[in-house]
Amino acid sequence: MKKITLLKAFIYIALTVLVIICFVPFYMMIINATRSNSEILQGFTLIPGSAILDNYQTLISYMDVWRGFTNSLIVAVSVTVLNAYFSALTAFALVVYEFKWKNIIFVSFLVMMMVPGQLGLLGLYDLSEALGMLDSYWPLIIPAIAAPFTVFFFRQYLITTMHTSILEAGRIDGATELHMFHRIVLPLLMPAIATMGIFTFIGSWNNYITPLVILRSPELFTLPVMMGALRGSPVAMNLGAMYLGIAISVVPIMIAFLFLSRYIISSISAGAIKG
Repeated sequence: MKKITLLKAFIYIALTVLVIICFVPFYMMIINATRSNSEILQGFTLIPGSAILDNYQTLISYMDVWRGFTNSLIVAVSVTVLNAYFSALTAFALVVYEFKWKNIIFVSFLVMMMVPGQLGLLGLYDLSEALGMLDSYWPLIIPAIAAPFTVFFFRQYLITTMHTSILEAGRIDGATELHMFHRIVLPLLMPAIATMGIFTFIGSWNNYITPLVILRSPELFTLPVMMGALRGSPVAMNLGAMYLGIAISVVPIMIAFLFLSRYIISSISAGAIKG
């Protein structure tokens, strides 16, 4: 009994240390966003500074940070919603229906999961130029419909948690396939959708290379592109302003984790509670 107590104490201490290690970079970023450039160069401190307003004025004098924030939010939310809905629809078809080449299609998804997305960047650029969609958000949003890993994740989740008898009962009651998808499958998939939604949102929000290649108009730039454009500018010499811009850019990510992270555990443990 004493050994178990000591083991629990050790685990709690280790987890506490791990949390502190993970939290320190974020805390340093927030503290440095409130300090002047000279104060930051003097070294780290746990006490916030009083230069946050000056840093903010310096930052917005070189970039429209809230315009970039809005642009990134539009793209990230659109990508997350399209990714979740169409991937769920595809996974539903792969699990429920029997059709020709079903296994071949699924294997194709597995193969595509192993191909880095950057390899298709030149093809995406040429296709966008041919369709007249360059310098718009469409090339950033539409490809989100094709998400092999999300489809794979949803398929495995449905195989684990969904009983076909539920759908059979719905068909007997006269429900259409789309009605059952929206009223039965989507609610059942919510933990998996929330889990993949976090990663999809973060990936889209932090995406730098694709918007850099596709977008040309400064008013359409997403926040990572705007932040990247600050390199070499006078504002890059103001470390406090740069820290403030980075802090603003991570706020949506922290909010997404705050509200959706609890679904990760429920989706991962779903297989352990199947009856």
